[in-house]
Amino acid sequence: MFFPLSFSILSLAAGMTLATPSKRADGISIKLATPSSTISSLNDLELTATVVNEGPQTVSILKYGTVLDDKLPTQSFMVTKDNSPVAFNGIKVSVSMAHTDDTAFAVIEPGKNLTVKHNIASIYDFASAGTGKFTFKPNAYFLMSAQSNDAKVLAASSAPFSHFEVTSSESVDVEITGGLISASSQVLHTRAFNNCTDPTKKNIIDLGYAEAKMLTSNASSYVTAEGNNTLFDEYFGSTPTADVIAVLNGVANENNSSRSLNCVDVYGACTESGLIAYTIIATTDIFFCDIFFQEAVPATSLCNGTSVDDRIVRGGTVLHELTHAIGATVDITYGCEADQALTPAEKVSNADNFNVGSIILSNTIWAVADG
Repeated sequence: MFFPLSFSILSLAAGMTLATPSKRADGISIKLATPSSTISSLNDLELTATVVNEGPQTVSILKYGTVLDDKLPTQSFMVTKDNSPVAFNGIKVSVSMAHTDDTAFAVIEPGKNLTVKHNIASIYDFASAGTGKFTFKPNAYFLMSAQSNDAKVLAASSAPFSHFEVTSSESVDVEITGGLISASSQVLHTRAFNNCTDPTKKNIIDLGYAEAKMLTSNASSYVTAEGNNTLFDEYFGSTPTADVIAVLNGVANENNSSRSLNCVDVYGACTESGLIAYTIIATTDIFFCDIFFQEAVPATSLCNGTSVDDRIVRGGTVLHELTHAIGATVDITYGCEADQALTPAEKVSNADNFNVGSIILSNTIWAVADG
């Protein structure tokens, strides 16, 4: 995986190890290799991941946030040292499935495999961890479908992807004896100050930001009043209501003057298919892609006769990204039905559950008020 210099200050967390998936992808496995078990510099750190399909069907896998992602600095691996996680410095992304093309997917036929090389030296904080033995474990959770190889067909279906854990995945240990500050990790700036100067786009971001705070405030009020009822359970399961309220209030009360909202994609991530927005974990700055500024779906239409893939609710997108920045959420799956199908641990970890859940709870409040 190659990263331009500007990506070397990024961090993206998938955090999938916290969740217990409800399905397994039979016949899909990940093999991991490295040229050497001992290296003297991060510049020599290279991981080779091979995804093998020994199942009976061709599969289409969304690459973002997996070992198949060879473009964006998403979290393809969980890195630990002495059983402690090594901080990740990449990006978390929001994806519009309706705007993806074939480049967003990896298609693997039965009996075939796909190999991707990764150089991850610049997107994990190895320096703070210090020299020693590091364990690299692939992110083994995929959004995938065995029904079609055509990305457009998948995106048009009502539930195009299911969340699966691969049948098996390998991990590797690498002893790093020095050189923890790699040449590729030297940067000129520690954060990006590219606030939107386009008045039209700035207004759209401002409206989305205000709506995100309103949606989470309404959702927090609903959960506080109603507790863990059926509607809460659909999106947050048996999670303690206090844990959900904490994230909702974090967004509703967000007031970090150093966090920037941007319409200029200085890192080039928006060139990848289907990206709506992304959050830089190291700075929690948020960048909005062109898709975000296209016509949006009204919040009241979500999960109510509106395709889950044509569901760009601007306030929901801002809310989604703010939960990455504030609540350490991850991207496991997208869409009303898919969000509801997750386990309780996955639901409270998945950014889209807060996005969709907040909108549905707010819609319920509005419906009662109108009724």
